[in-house]
Amino acid sequence: MSLHIKTRLNGLPDDLRRALVAARQRRGWSQVELGRRVGLPQVHISGIETGKVVPRFDTLLDLVRVLDYDLLLVPRSLVPAAQALVRDSRRPNGAQSDDGERPVYASDDEEEAGRDES
Repeated sequence: MSLHIKTRLNGLPDDLRRALVAARQRRGWSQVELGRRVGLPQVHISGIETGKVVPRFDTLLDLVRVLDYDLLLVPRSLVPAAQALVRDSRRPNGAQSDDGERPVYASDDEEEAGRDES
């Protein structure tokens, strides 16, 4: 039995589009500038960001890489853990959670650094 995806995306998922826009804006780039860097016209960048255009995989890969990100293939069962790692990496104090707990995946170096500051 063949397991094919029968439908094609009508656009990139909303969270991915928002992340692309946010990454572009954090760099202070206009759609024109991003397009220049990946070899696409501004109207195409606009279409991708608004969901009117579904980019080919290689185009999406070019976009995320020029924005200093990457695409990863993560098993769905591990998506929550991967999202937690990304969320914690954005915290100003490393992997310190809101309730003061240290995540189990933090390295021993991080724990030692925490002891030195006490």
